Amino acid sequence: MARLIERHGLSQRRACRLVGIDHSTLRYRSKRPDDAGLRRRLRELAQERRRFRYRRLGWLLAREGHSMNHKKLYRLYREERLMVRRRGGRKRALGTRAPMELPQGINQRWSLDFVSDTLADGRRFRILCIVDDFSRECLATVVDTSLGGLRVVRELDRLTLERATPGVIVSDNGTELTSVAVLRWAADRVGWHYIQPGKPVQNAFIESFNSKLRDECLNEHVFTTLAEAREIIEAWRHDYNWFRPHSSLGALTPREFADQQGDGPLEQVWGSAARPLAPPPHQGQNINRLYL
Repeated sequence: MARLIERHGLSQRRACRLVGIDHSTLRYRSKRPDDAGLRRRLRELAQERRRFRYRRLGWLLAREGHSMNHKKLYRLYREERLMVRRRGGRKRALGTRAPMELPQGINQRWSLDFVSDTLADGRRFRILCIVDDFSRECLATVVDTSLGGLRVVRELDRLTLERATPGVIVSDNGTELTSVAVLRWAADRVGWHYIQPGKPVQNAFIESFNSKLRDECLNEHVFTTLAEAREIIEAWRHDYNWFRPHSSLGALTPREFADQQGDGPLEQVWGSAARPLAPPPHQGQNINRLYL
């Protein structure tokens, strides 16, 4: 408006008629008081009471003598970006977020994850997979219809007695792996690294193993009973560790690669209570086995 008046030499009334506004609008000066001190105090209260929303903060301001209606309070609250984010779900164990280095030896880092499948009658079962990230050995494939935190702890206790206590265990944020039982077991014993939710690539070793387990074993069989599923999956695990060449290990099997790392014979790697992996069942032993 000022440029229009200056360029064409018009009066304010003439310019306002041309633009279509009342001249009192052009001459209006805001009478709103300076809210700088009020905004500052609102920010201070929001920092002290981080979970208080605007109404509760307004009550605190009113006690200090700052009177205003709820509309102005909410406007200031929004303009200062003090909105409180609603927390989603239960509290999760976060663990460390520091980048992990690649393991340089056996038992330095283990990875855990679950795989699901179904029996022929539609009943679902789960598999707890535990892998040594350095040698790529599958340390356990625990098959059951229910695998809670206590069962995970029991299997980890068994492995640490038979083999060794790892330096770090990597897992996702599943309820079984963030349970109180698991957190108590890991405290002052191992470092537990939880990957970021929705980023399975951060647990790539176990994800790679899971894909092989599903492609080479689970998708090749129809399991009629839970006992049959345990037998077949354990036989595949034995073959995976002892006979299946691994591309990332230079065409060696995980067991051959582990033997070449200077860790000594199998009894030393698995600790004083050495227990070799169970041998595979005789081919054709289960005549009820169905193949896809």
